[in-house]
Amino acid sequence: MIAIIAEKPSVAREIATIVGANDKKDGYLSGNNYLVTWALGHLVQLAMPEEYGASSFVREQLPITPPSFKLVPRQIRADKGMKSDPGALKQLKVIRSVFEQCDSIIVATDAGREGELIFRYIYTYLNCQKPFDRLWISSLTEKAIREGLQNLKDGASYNKLYDAAKARSQADWLVGINASQAITIAAGQGIFSLGRVQTPTLAMVCSRYLEYTNFTPIPYWDLRLDTFSGNKTFSAITKERIDSRSIAKELYEKQKQQKTVIVQSVEKKEVSQEPPLLYDLTTLQKEANSKYGFSADKALSIAQKLYESKFITYPRTGSRYISDDVFMEVPELIRKLIKYESFSNYAEKLSDMNLNIRSVDSKKVTDHHALLVTGQLPNTISYDERKIYDMIAGRMLEAFSGKCIKDQTTVTLNCADTLYVVKGSVTKVAGWRKVWNEQGEGKDENKELPILAEGQELHVSNIQLLEKLTKPKPLHTESSLLSSMESAGKELDNEEQRLAMKIPTKREQSELAHNLPSERYLSKECGIGTPATRASIIETLFSRDYMRREPTTSREQSCLHELPRREGGRRSQKKSLIPTEKGLAVYHAVKDKRIADVEMTGMWENTFAKIESGEADADNFTKGIEIYASQITEELLNVKLNLPQIQTATCPKCGKQVNLYPKVAKCSDAECGLMVFTSLCGKTLSDDILQTLLSGKQTSVVKGFKSKAGKCFDATLILDEDYKVKFVFDNNPKGLSKKKL
Repeated sequence: MIAIIAEKPSVAREIATIVGANDKKDGYLSGNNYLVTWALGHLVQLAMPEEYGASSFVREQLPITPPSFKLVPRQIRADKGMKSDPGALKQLKVIRSVFEQCDSIIVATDAGREGELIFRYIYTYLNCQKPFDRLWISSLTEKAIREGLQNLKDGASYNKLYDAAKARSQADWLVGINASQAITIAAGQGIFSLGRVQTPTLAMVCSRYLEYTNFTPIPYWDLRLDTFSGNKTFSAITKERIDSRSIAKELYEKQKQQKTVIVQSVEKKEVSQEPPLLYDLTTLQKEANSKYGFSADKALSIAQKLYESKFITYPRTGSRYISDDVFMEVPELIRKLIKYESFSNYAEKLSDMNLNIRSVDSKKVTDHHALLVTGQLPNTISYDERKIYDMIAGRMLEAFSGKCIKDQTTVTLNCADTLYVVKGSVTKVAGWRKVWNEQGEGKDENKELPILAEGQELHVSNIQLLEKLTKPKPLHTESSLLSSMESAGKELDNEEQRLAMKIPTKREQSELAHNLPSERYLSKECGIGTPATRASIIETLFSRDYMRREPTTSREQSCLHELPRREGGRRSQKKSLIPTEKGLAVYHAVKDKRIADVEMTGMWENTFAKIESGEADADNFTKGIEIYASQITEELLNVKLNLPQIQTATCPKCGKQVNLYPKVAKCSDAECGLMVFTSLCGKTLSDDILQTLLSGKQTSVVKGFKSKAGKCFDATLILDEDYKVKFVFDNNPKGLSKKKL
């Protein structure tokens, strides 16, 4: 009997169909000598401090560095502390039974670092000794699965991948647990969260926000000259900006007197624009955010669904290239798109052309190649899914298309010894840009100038004085934040720049593993987080109330010297990332501490890649992280957080103090356990309402609640005998608990 374990039920069903395991059981499928089960994500995790005999939030017990890490079933929050997730316990029991019945195992969790960790943690927790092979595929089409099953890899060949995944998991535990507890103790109120990746990410958001809000615009002036040649009018701007108002006005008065302008020079050149590389996950997320306002998490979620529906290849890829053997399949994929209405005409033309091979480089392919569509075309998918699919399909067509060739012209005009410049471009061969032009989304901003000759005299139609202001770097959006995470905060303009940065030598890598960096290095692999985890890091900062999304507006309209309080705007509008008061307080407390060092965190990501390739030692790295955890703990225990004073009330259950936090009112006595959440049926309860409830009184009518059915209603509130919030209506004096809504 052979067991197959997938990461999700949907993937398990696809594989089960192919191997003939069609008999449905509770938690697995069986048939044809196969048992196919699934993991439901991370079923097993590293144990919390209590499992090692350490109490939470006790200064004297920090730092917590377990001699060896324990594995436990996935934990969820309970009334008092944490408990094992019943769903995880049930599925682990199923997996244990499946493994016990089999002679060998096929690992079919996602083919990447996290997928490997999910299986290995389950395998280790269950103390399984059965041999296992690895199914390593980049799409879930029937062809890919069958070929993968015929070419299984020895599970031991992925031991280094597991070592890297385990090192990352343990590093996150050591840093996250110790840093979060240390800063919470230092704060003296509330619970705070810090992490190996989330804290440097927060630092990037906050530093950009403060740079923006503290920016002082500096005025400068330009002159604009309007002229024409034949029947074509055009405008030119002074070549050098003017920093003095008086000089600008004086020059303007002189220029207004001029009737003619001379063409001083005409420079023409042909420019070839290579097509963009294929998408990796981060680039897809960035462009989906810029184009449609999708969050990084939403873009990943949609891409994952398209993958599980067999429409695209594996989305959690960090590569923008494909190998030569995959390139052999591209012509057929393009021919398939002839039947897809959105790109039918272009795909038909491209199918008869020589394909561009810029995105073909086997040496630059990591665990998975770049994103491609599969041969299976989508029919009934959602509006948002269609957008992401079209982005991937359109990018594939762009990447294998010819160059875009333009004629670019730069004209310099001389008006009484003042120089003006105007630029124009004409597309000669649209090439890859034609993909979207055919659908009304042209990217070209062509500006065709009249034919001009040096020494030619033109008539001046008008002169204008333009007053302008210097601008700060814009606030981060999720798109720009992803770029900063990818490049460890460095301002790099393109892929080539990132790839050109220096990678550490083995000796230098060893120093990094021991937390002894003597010099800063950066490569693309040196970004913070991974393509698969960056979205979750960003979402963590939202869930921790460290930042929020706000519609991007002009500097004059946004008034960002005060923290915005509301969201709004159209769905596709870009949204800036704005730190909350809590986020800024944390940033100011840790900005000069080790835990906020973006580049150091980036170098650790590079170390994980080195562990995976066998060039660095996982144990040495973990020892270095233990030293680092001790250092940051000492630093954070002594920080001071400038937090707003929280309101308090008397606990109606035990009589002790209740603290009113932004998301919950919580008794200071952990044994009491009283908690009243501030969010109720789509409504945020004010501190005044909470004070009334905690005093045992009934509130006045609160408007704007929304039921599960989406209906709005008004009600008064009161705490019931179990200290749960209860709705009271005019026609129901006994009240109605939230659970019954």
